[in-house]
Amino acid sequence: MKVYEALNWASSFLKKNDRDENAGELLLRHHMKLDRAQLFSRMQEMMPMEMQSSFIFNVHKHVAGIPVQYLMGKEEFYGRSFFVSEEVLIPRPETEELVVGVLDRVKKHFGYGAVSDAAGEKLSVVDVGTGSGAIAITLALENSSLNVHATDIAGESLEVAMDNAEALGAEVAFLQGDLLLPFIEQDIKVDVVVSNPPYIPQKEYEGLSTVVKDFEPYRALVGGISGLEFYERFMDELPKVLKERAIVAFEVGMGQGEDVKALLEKTFPQSTVEVVLDINGKDRMVFALIG
Repeated sequence: MKVYEALNWASSFLKKNDRDENAGELLLRHHMKLDRAQLFSRMQEMMPMEMQSSFIFNVHKHVAGIPVQYLMGKEEFYGRSFFVSEEVLIPRPETEELVVGVLDRVKKHFGYGAVSDAAGEKLSVVDVGTGSGAIAITLALENSSLNVHATDIAGESLEVAMDNAEALGAEVAFLQGDLLLPFIEQDIKVDVVVSNPPYIPQKEYEGLSTVVKDFEPYRALVGGISGLEFYERFMDELPKVLKERAIVAFEVGMGQGEDVKALLEKTFPQSTVEVVLDINGKDRMVFALIG
C-alpha cells in the first residue's frame, strides 16, 4: 500500500464510522515520524508492511473509541509536545487561553515583569489538579521567574507530569495531595492559584462521547451532581493559602461562569472577578484579582 492509499483508506474508514477523518493523517504522521510537509512529499512511496499493519491496527482502535492522543502517546499544547496516557486528561486548546490569561494578569496585577511579590520573593504559583502538567509546565517555561508548584491527588498523573517537566526542561515542584491540602498542612502562602478542575455534572457525563467517557479518567472529568463541587471546596481552602494580594484563575464548563464568579465574590468580597469567554464565545475562564 502506498502512503496516499493508506491515508485515503483511513479517512474513508473513519468517516464511515463517525470519527474525525483527520485522525488518519495524525496517526500516519505518527507512525512514519514525519511532519505534514514531509508526509505529503512522500505520498507515492510504499509503506513498509510492519508499519502499515500497526497503522491500520491503530485506526481500528480509534474507531473503537480510543482517543488518537492516547494512541500516539502525546498531544500538542502551547506549541510543545506533552506525553499523555489514560491516567491524565488530554490537554485542550481552550486551556491554552487560561494560561494566556494567567500570564497576562500576573504582569498587570503584580507589576510589569512580575518577578517578585511585595517581600521581594519570587511569585509562587500553584496549578491544582495538574494532570499532564500542561498548565504548570507552560507557566514555568513562559515566565521563568515564577516559582511554580503543581498538585494532583493521583500519583499516576503526577508521574506523567514529572516526565513532561523533565522532557521539556521545566522547573516545577510536584506534590501529591487533595486540592490545596499540601499547602494548608504546611502553612504555605502563595500568590496565584490556577486550576482546571473536574466540572462536568454527573448527569451530563453519561451523554459524553465514548471517546471521552470510556477512556479519559473519570476523576478528571466529573465535578459532582452540579459540576460545581470542586469550586465550592476551593472556597473553603483558598483563604487559607492565598496572600493578601493574589490571583485565582479557573477554567469552567459552559454556563458555569456566573455561578463560579458568585462563589469567588462571596469568598473574597473586595476582589475583582471577571468571566472570560473562549475563542468560541463560551464562558470558559473566571479570574479573581484580590488585593
